[in-house]
Amino acid sequence: MLHNLIRMFTSARVGAVVLLCALAACTDAAPGELSAKQKARLVERVEQRWQAQAAKDWDKAWEFTTPNYRSVFPKELYRNNFSFDVDWELTGVDVLNYDAQAAVASVAARVMSSPSRHRQSASKLGTVPSVIREKWLLIDGEWWYSVRD
Repeated sequence: MLHNLIRMFTSARVGAVVLLCALAACTDAAPGELSAKQKARLVERVEQRWQAQAAKDWDKAWEFTTPNYRSVFPKELYRNNFSFDVDWELTGVDVLNYDAQAAVASVAARVMSSPSRHRQSASKLGTVPSVIREKWLLIDGEWWYSVRD
């Protein structure tokens, strides 16, 4: 009887180890890290949002905000936060950090900004490179831009 219990326990442990190894093989990330697929999807979403902003399509950019944000702030209110006087070009995206417990990723968007209206004072600024840190939340398997820091 004891021998059978030990054999069942050992078989269960081996089965659990095999299952964990199989699960680990399905993902290319250690626990608490982003898989390559999750990271690629995050970068894709960041790029799509910046493309909308560069096109000054505020309604489309609003669609990347979290569902909770959209439930409180309508598109019109979001649209009022932006200026048509600046042109943006996204030149790169770096995923800096991921907090698995909070399902929050920190992203650095490298952006070139320039005045879109060529006034004499504005044209002296030229194109200005900047790095904009953003937070993106993983909600129900999709990445959403967090307006608030």
